[in-house]
Amino acid sequence: MSVFQFKKFHIQQAHAAMKIGTDSILLGAWAQPLPNTQSILDIGAGTGVLSLMLAQRCEAETIDAVEIEPQAYEEAVTNFENSHWADRLFCYHTSIQEFADKMDETYDFIIANPPYFSPHNIQSINAKSVARQTHLLNHITLLKNTQKLLSKQGICAFILPCEMGDFFINLAQNMGFFPLRICRVKDTENAPAKRVLLELSFVKKKVQESELVLKNNDKTYSDAFIELTQDFYTIF
Repeated sequence: MSVFQFKKFHIQQAHAAMKIGTDSILLGAWAQPLPNTQSILDIGAGTGVLSLMLAQRCEAETIDAVEIEPQAYEEAVTNFENSHWADRLFCYHTSIQEFADKMDETYDFIIANPPYFSPHNIQSINAKSVARQTHLLNHITLLKNTQKLLSKQGICAFILPCEMGDFFINLAQNMGFFPLRICRVKDTENAPAKRVLLELSFVKKKVQESELVLKNNDKTYSDAFIELTQDFYTIF
C-alpha cells in the first residue's frame, strides 16, 4: 500500500523500507507527552508517522524528526508538508549521533520505534560484554543519545519485543533512566505478550504497569485497542 490513510492525515510510503505497522500505531497512540510539552524528537522517523500522530495529539510547538535513510527521509518531508501541522514539523537527514553532537538544546519528549535485535541468549549477555555485542549497538546508541537530548523533566517512549524489554530497561537504568509506564501487548487474551511499550524518565516515580490485548478470541478488535487507536484508524 503506497498510501496509508488515517483520519486526519495520510502517509506516502511507496519507497520506504519500513511500511506502516501496528507497532508504530500503538506507540504513537499510547505515548503520553505531558500537557506542557513544547518540544518533541522522533528518532529514526521513517515515514514520519509518529511525529504526525503526536502533532495531532498535542500542541507542542516543535516536533523534530531524524532519519538517515534517504528515501524514508524524503517521504517523511513530503508527509510533513502535506499535513495540517507542517509549520510544527521538521525532518533532519542525518544520524542521531551527528544530530546529538550538533544540538545544544534538549527536548521535553523523545519517541522511537527502534530496530529489533534479539540475541539468541539474552541471559548470557552481561555489562562487560555489551560493548562487543554489535547487534545491540543501536539500542545503546539510542539510549546514549536520548540521555543527551532529553530534558531533566522529560519523558521518552519506545516499543520493543518483550524478550528485549527487561534488558533494555536495565541498560536504561544504568544510564540514569527510570521506568514510568510499562504496557505488555498481547495479540489475544491467552497469547503470550509479544511487545512491550515503555516510558522512561530521569525522575523516579511509581511504575504504572498494564496489559493491552489487541483482539478478542473471535479475532475482532478489542474494546481497549479500539479506544486507543480510534482517533487514527479509519476503520473505527
